Amino acid sequence: MDKNHPTYDILILGGGAVGCAIARELSRYRLNIAVLEKEADVAAGTSGRNSAVVHAGFNNRPGSLMAKLCVAGNRGFEALCRELDVPYRKTGKLLVAFDREDLAVLQRLVAQGEANGCRGLQLLSQDQLRAKLPQVGGIGAMASPETGIFDPFLYTVALAENAAANGVAFFLNHTVTAITPLPQGFAVTAGGTQFTTRYLINSAGLFSGQIAALAGVEGYHIYPCRGEYFILDQIAGDLLPMPIYPAPKAGLGGLGVHLTPTVHGNILIGPSAEYIDSPEDTASTQPVMDQLFRQAQQLLPPLRRRQIIGSYAGIRPKQAPPGEGGYWDFVIREDRPGLVNLIGIESPGLTASLPIAREVVEIIGQSIDLVPRPGFQGRRQGIRRFRDQSPQEQAALIAANPDYGEVVCRCQKVTRAELRQAVENPLGVKTLAGIKYRAWATTGRCNGGYCLPKIAQMLVEDYGLAPEEVTYRGAGSPLFTGRVK
Repeated sequence: MDKNHPTYDILILGGGAVGCAIARELSRYRLNIAVLEKEADVAAGTSGRNSAVVHAGFNNRPGSLMAKLCVAGNRGFEALCRELDVPYRKTGKLLVAFDREDLAVLQRLVAQGEANGCRGLQLLSQDQLRAKLPQVGGIGAMASPETGIFDPFLYTVALAENAAANGVAFFLNHTVTAITPLPQGFAVTAGGTQFTTRYLINSAGLFSGQIAALAGVEGYHIYPCRGEYFILDQIAGDLLPMPIYPAPKAGLGGLGVHLTPTVHGNILIGPSAEYIDSPEDTASTQPVMDQLFRQAQQLLPPLRRRQIIGSYAGIRPKQAPPGEGGYWDFVIREDRPGLVNLIGIESPGLTASLPIAREVVEIIGQSIDLVPRPGFQGRRQGIRRFRDQSPQEQAALIAANPDYGEVVCRCQKVTRAELRQAVENPLGVKTLAGIKYRAWATTGRCNGGYCLPKIAQMLVEDYGLAPEEVTYRGAGSPLFTGRVK
């Protein structure tokens, strides 16, 4: 392969959960595959900034791709997380009604969910709601037992690492600037390199409309819709064993402000739903955050502001324009020979990521003879978490590797051994954010006040980075600009 003009059978544009799931599924076959991602890591966009919920599929219109693929994704998600060593917990979920109109909406959702193939949906009276979660407000609810929670960043990382282990090349920090159709395939310029490919898969999320236009397919428009979140301390986790949502309102860009426990013990409040101009404006704004907390307290009155330890925002790639809101269906199709466009893959895109990938494989299989790759390995082993082990297991880990005996992040009890595994990841990512989401350091109440300097020092002293090369998310996010002595 010419290093200046690398050639692949398939190029996947976008390193989110869907792009990485497609890469993993295609790595089952004898194909030369690469993923181009504009950021310094996978899951840097929508896939890493969301509610971390595995949806059941009752919110989507019967007969839609969204409904079909969400239900299929939900049914296989627990097994997939076991295979990839990703934290997952089936918690169930409650949708809460506050008036008679909400109760009618919940009845409609039960019927819609049953039409989609959802299992176990049930309406609860106010007394049944109080018996189940006495701390939650409302006059009734709908229970969804098949809903779960997981770690979306680790999920995407696991898909990427497993794809890489099966031969897929990942090119991070490679922004696509040009796409030129060829007699057979495409030439793609990204990161100063020109790639050629037989098949181009556009899984660029918020930028998928722009990528489609570069490839010669006009007419797709993505509207960025920002959702802001609060993060509550782990001490709040005792208040809530499962996600609770309000009954959805017509015309919103999302499902309404909800409360979600995480697999790490925190609670998330959010998201809001606000159409914005920029697909990269992930600011947290005071008026929206104040409204978030008021709405959250309506659902869960015991909440207090002192429990808040952070905030973030994610952006949905919506096809439905402002003023309409709601959801348009996923677009997954070959718009011209050799070009598969995935447009408007918003929630429940994470839940549906594996079935979406299989849809893409089926499309490609109509043009390319897909020969199974001998030795495909579908399992991936993640970082061994010291805090999750028994005292006996912890002692054994320390005996085998003394770095397990040094706790660097006190809030989350993350050891130097775990940090080293995070730094030495298969994708070669050495940003603070990459380490944070792989090892979960800096995510506690002190927000890295204790451990972040130690992690930066480790990158400099043990891995040879200059202080100016230590960044939070890659280019444009340096932590240091020079020395003071």
